Amino acid sequence: MSKVTKEKYEESVDQILAYSLTEKKRKFQETIELQIMLKGYDPSKDKRFNGTVKLPFPCRPNMKICILGDAKHIDIAKELGVPAMSVEELKKLNKNKKLVKKLAQKYDAFFASQAIIKQIPRILGPGLNKAGKFPALLTHDDSPTAKMNELKSTIKFQMKKVLTLGNAIGHVGMSKEDIVQNTIVSVNFMVSLLKKNWQNIKSLVIKSTMGPPVRLY
Repeated sequence: MSKVTKEKYEESVDQILAYSLTEKKRKFQETIELQIMLKGYDPSKDKRFNGTVKLPFPCRPNMKICILGDAKHIDIAKELGVPAMSVEELKKLNKNKKLVKKLAQKYDAFFASQAIIKQIPRILGPGLNKAGKFPALLTHDDSPTAKMNELKSTIKFQMKKVLTLGNAIGHVGMSKEDIVQNTIVSVNFMVSLLKKNWQNIKSLVIKSTMGPPVRLY
C-alpha cells in the first residue's frame, strides 16, 4: 500500500510547476527528478537491485538518439529530423577508438537496423558496448517514432555503493496530470524492488533542475 496519497503527489507537483513556470521561469526546459534516500541497506553486504520501468509518458524529450540504419531507415530518419548514420559512414571511423568514443558521447542512445546490428562490433569495435550504448534493434515492422518514445519513457533504478538514487521522471513542459502519473509509477516500482518495501524508504523528494526540493515522504 502506498504511503503517499494522490493529493500529496498533486500538491508537490503543483509546487514544482508554480516555482519553475511562474516564480523562476528559465530559458530552458527543466527536468523533474525523483530523489530517493534508502535506509536499512548495507551496500557492501546486501544484494544490490536494479530494475527498468516504462513510464506512462515520455520523461526525457531532449534525449539524443542516433539511428544506425539501412537505406530505408536512413530515409525515415531524415523525414523525422533524427540523426542517422549509414554503414559507409560508420566504416569511415575506421575503428578509431577516439572517434568511436566521441560518437558514443555525442548521443544518449542508438538504434540499429536489423541488417546492420550484427555488423556493429566488426565495423566499430567494442566502443559502443563499453560505453553501455550498444544499439537497440529497429526492424522494418517497427515504428521508429514509437520506439524512440518508448526509450524516452523508460528509466532504470539501480542500487550502487550509496543509499541515494535519482532519476528523471518528467519535465516542466508536461501537464500536471502526466507528471503525477509518472511519479506514482516510478515510486511504486522503486518500492517494489526493495526487500522491505516502504520500510526501506528514508525519504522521497522531487525537484526541478533549478528548483528547491519538495518532499513527498
